[in-house]
Amino acid sequence: MKNCEYQQIDPRALAASPPPSQTRTGKRAQRPRRKWEVFPGKNRFFCDGRFILARQSGVLPLTLGLIVVTCGLFFAFDCPFLVKHLTVFIPVIGGLLFMFVILSLLRTSFTDPGILPRATPDEAADIERQIDTSGSSSYRPPPRTKEILINQQVVKLKYCFTCKTFRPPRTSHCSLCDNCVERFDHHCPWVGNCVGKRNYRFFYSFIISLSFLTSFIFGCVITHITLRSQAGKSFVQAIQESPASVVELVICFFSIWSILGLSGFHTYLVASNLTTNEDIKGSWSSKRVAEESGNPYSYNSIVTNCCVTLCGPMPPSLIDRRGFLPNDEAIPAVSASEMPLPPFVAKSDPHMEENCQDFALSCTE
Repeated sequence: MKNCEYQQIDPRALAASPPPSQTRTGKRAQRPRRKWEVFPGKNRFFCDGRFILARQSGVLPLTLGLIVVTCGLFFAFDCPFLVKHLTVFIPVIGGLLFMFVILSLLRTSFTDPGILPRATPDEAADIERQIDTSGSSSYRPPPRTKEILINQQVVKLKYCFTCKTFRPPRTSHCSLCDNCVERFDHHCPWVGNCVGKRNYRFFYSFIISLSFLTSFIFGCVITHITLRSQAGKSFVQAIQESPASVVELVICFFSIWSILGLSGFHTYLVASNLTTNEDIKGSWSSKRVAEESGNPYSYNSIVTNCCVTLCGPMPPSLIDRRGFLPNDEAIPAVSASEMPLPPFVAKSDPHMEENCQDFALSCTE
């Protein structure tokens, strides 16, 4: 019988060698991941993280549709008649307003509103150790605040249990997007995004330009129907010759009042350096604060407040959504070429061959 020889596998090598499934996973994970792919908020990203949108943005297509349909009917059915009987500048003015409205809407919808990054695990643990004095890991401490002075007025900073950090002044947590937004104004479903520090100027320009566009189309359509009725035709005949004008009148009539009201309200907010969130809550009203104190963020000048809110420098985005994840947060990837093969260690036993032969004979008996 042939001599039986064997080599023993080092157990440490078996523990270090991953199974084939992990090897295939490691190959797939070699691609560097960007931060927007693991973003914790309820947002959607497009074009590799260049554009951000709220997850609940179903009303945005309706907004775009109403604007495009109304303007399309106006340019197709009203402008030819008005150019012939009035002036060629009517479609030019309407086209410029339309382009400005669409551009402002898209900038509002796809711009980071001022989302604050959540605290890292180390930062969150350090903050919670400071506010949690019970010593129990399951204990949820009550809301805590910090007080700071802004223009000699005390402002409270609230702790956000979701983002694990104290919110800066004028920051609020949006329940729909699940993010803390700096200078949070409101969440607008019509634009499909939060309105905050970084996109408020685009939102304000959108509603102001939309007010001018709606008023312009409304006035032009009335002029169109009036001119037709004055040409020896009745009002009913004028409407029958241009039925699309009736659709434009209905859309403009039911939307112009809310748009003008919204524009006026936000003009008041800009002039006072307030936000919708602060105005609704009455944060700086005389009922909640002392009579001698007021809005600590106001410059006591309408022009200065408007310039600071609308013409100030554009702050950078803080979430770095297109940045790459650090190596310690990314999934580790080990290629097959870099993976060491398990070494084989020869068994140095002088009686190895004799024991092997005895074992083989016992099995054949």
